[in-house]
Amino acid sequence: MTDADEVLGTSTAVRDFFGDRYDLVAGYHRRLLEEGELRGLIGPREVDRLWERHILNSAAVVPFLSSASSVADIGSGAGLPGIVVAIMRPDAEVFLVEPMERRTTWLSEIAEDLGLTNVVVKHGRAEEYDGAFEVQAVTSRAVAALSKLARMSLPLVRPGGEMVVLKGRSVEREIEPARKVLRKYKAAEPEILEGRTVEGAESTTVVRIRRR
Repeated sequence: MTDADEVLGTSTAVRDFFGDRYDLVAGYHRRLLEEGELRGLIGPREVDRLWERHILNSAAVVPFLSSASSVADIGSGAGLPGIVVAIMRPDAEVFLVEPMERRTTWLSEIAEDLGLTNVVVKHGRAEEYDGAFEVQAVTSRAVAALSKLARMSLPLVRPGGEMVVLKGRSVEREIEPARKVLRKYKAAEPEILEGRTVEGAESTTVVRIRRR
């Protein structure tokens, strides 16, 4: 971890942002720092920027999920953003959907070690759970292009719910190719929003799509 990332992660701004959930987030960060690369959850270049690039980036989606009592994070991987969401929203049931067994093992360990009783780990692809359960919001981070992501996500969103995903800044190019899928699931026009956390941390792009 670089000095800059450590300073950011222990700063008053970050502590205030996470409030009484900071210690849990810091514990999750510590586990990622110690085991993430070794267990194939993050690349070697990511170790030095875990706070800004991954944890705060994931936390940027949480304000857009404030009304959801149930959330699914598809392709959860290392738990970004799913574990961060579960820590920050202890009142919401959070499903972590992940097809790789070694990653679901990690997610289960982290949830148990941090005492996240609101987490349910689901081993499999999102498509396999079509009809098995529905949630008020589905989120994801760096999983697929919007057309494929909508096809994976929207069947899990109950009518009136929404898909709220973290995407790159060029996401506008992905909207037109996704329109056929959006129409199929009676989804509203995608909203491109800015997700912000603390001053000095880069903002991220959030796409919100409501299912009518």
